[in-house]
Amino acid sequence: MRTLTLGYSPCPNDTFIFYALVHGRIDTDVLIFKEVLADVETLNQMARQARLDITKVSFHAFAHLRGSYCLLRSGGALGKGCGPLVVAREEYDMKDLRARPSRSRETSLLPFCFSGSLILH
Repeated sequence: MRTLTLGYSPCPNDTFIFYALVHGRIDTDVLIFKEVLADVETLNQMARQARLDITKVSFHAFAHLRGSYCLLRSGGALGKGCGPLVVAREEYDMKDLRARPSRSRETSLLPFCFSGSLILH
């Protein structure tokens, strides 16, 4: 038997997708998966330290991890109409947005994508 660490977030989509794999409902022959549940930024940091065999990471973080990890053919959530949401109590123009996310998340790139300039606080 071989045990692999599998990092993913505790969001309903991820837990649904990985439940059968992690809980032995799928015959994986000699593979056992040890789940590591964490938010995406924590998983990004763990991946930078190469602490997980398989993990969910943000698409932006993956660009920095290509030397240590490969992109699997399924499981991505990047595309038109999905990804980070910008919500506010008042109406704002994208040019007025000031980002405060981690530097390894797609959200840190949103102001640049819409305005051509990036301001991180």
